[in-house]
Amino acid sequence: MLYLDHAATTPMRPGVWEAMEPYAQDSFGNSSGSHGPGRRAKNALEEAREKAAELLGARPLEIIFTSGGTEADNLAVAGAALAGDGRGGVVTSAVEHEAILESAGFLSRLGCPVTVVGVDRWGFVDPEAIAEAVDGRTAVVSVMTANNETGAIQPVAKLADAARSANPAVAVHTDAVQAFVSEEVTVDVLRVDMLSLAAHKFGGPQGVGLLYVRDGVRLEPVLHGGGQEFGRRSGTHNVMGAVGMVAAMEATGADRERFRLTVGTAREHFESRLKQAFPDLEINAPRDARLVQHTHVRIPGIRNETALVRLDHVGLAASAASACQSGAATVSHVLTAMGLSPAHARQCLRFTFGWPSRVEDGEIAAALVGQALVGLR
Repeated sequence: MLYLDHAATTPMRPGVWEAMEPYAQDSFGNSSGSHGPGRRAKNALEEAREKAAELLGARPLEIIFTSGGTEADNLAVAGAALAGDGRGGVVTSAVEHEAILESAGFLSRLGCPVTVVGVDRWGFVDPEAIAEAVDGRTAVVSVMTANNETGAIQPVAKLADAARSANPAVAVHTDAVQAFVSEEVTVDVLRVDMLSLAAHKFGGPQGVGLLYVRDGVRLEPVLHGGGQEFGRRSGTHNVMGAVGMVAAMEATGADRERFRLTVGTAREHFESRLKQAFPDLEINAPRDARLVQHTHVRIPGIRNETALVRLDHVGLAASAASACQSGAATVSHVLTAMGLSPAHARQCLRFTFGWPSRVEDGEIAAALVGQALVGLR
């Protein structure tokens, strides 16, 4: 199987399990304990926090470990909207991950004003539209760094500046889950107050993530209990997961230049060969503002459900939408927001390369796509 669904999840990088294993066996203590095993776990957790903060250009106390990107997104949006007197407003975009949009929908049912800003044909958010949507009641603006389906990279810093021009007190959040593997992600460059990551997207373990929260941003917890994570996220710490996540973050940073070169070359070969096989193929994000690992295409005349079955049969793993919508039973809200009709959206496929990908995988994948799909037309 040639795996080109790394945006859904990717294998753990070499060395990650080795970093985690001691905290599954010898140093298994609860990090809230006052005994030796607990202290060893606590020390490992805080060391991981310090390393994560350094890699993001943050301070250790600004890092909250979570169960993944979904929890981090929910905590950012709901936590900011419900902080203080509560019922603060939310402004977000129509192409966000479901973790943001569903959280916003929940807040709307609680009485929080929610505005969902539209996008252009390529899925980009206009800073002026953000500025127009923000008002004195807005507590949080959330726009992802890069789209999980198309790979389109948003101008986050410009969007943040636009939001603050309308309301200097607003907190700006970005979901950087898809971007971290290939893009330099630091909180000051992005000019954000909160930022979400998920370890399994860049070679860490599943079930762990983090939320950066700039000092001074008020946040109401969404999980209540023992008051861990400085009172912002209760629950027994996943020490092993946090250690593995940070090991993957360090490896990703060290590997990013090679990743971009290798994956970029593979993708160029892949798309070039695809266009030869399907001259009317459409790529749903511009080359110069797209994650290097993403190819999101529409192949006219071929339903994506049928295509995925055929691709799997010839040994190529791809997807029809985000991992949350696998199987394409519903039309992607991202593609709908970009103006694609339901019929055209059901002709779209996502191929995403990852850190194990080789240069030759681009041409191999294109040959497999041709083998599986050309006859369907």
